[in-house]
Amino acid sequence: QVQLVESGGGLVQAGGSLRLSCAASGRAFSNYAMGWFRRAPGREREFVARLAWSAGDTLYVESVKGRFTISRDNAKNTVYLQMNSLKPEDTAVYYCASSGRAYAGPRIDEYDYWGQGTQVTVSS
Repeated sequence: QVQLVESGGGLVQAGGSLRLSCAASGRAFSNYAMGWFRRAPGREREFVARLAWSAGDTLYVESVKGRFTISRDNAKNTVYLQMNSLKPEDTAVYYCASSGRAYAGPRIDEYDYWGQGTQVTVSS
């Protein structure tokens, strides 16, 4: 059974940084795309970033480009989301997701396993 466990969320001031981690188990992790999504209060879950099975193939939502970086450590079965220059509008629950395919896009239905989420709160 595939399990994804996020960690690293917390409270940070605007302009600060956080690094989220997602530890995966139960799947040949390195063969599949991994993604990060978020859900802000009162809003639907939205795509943030994706890393294909090939570590150099990344995709970001426009609002985080240049500030967030997705990466993976296949030896540790872990995917990361480094978040810099955080803004209050980045406040959300962040979810890690695993796709059943080597490449996946920004749609929620392209991912078949999800973590429980980790809260990120950015104060102004």
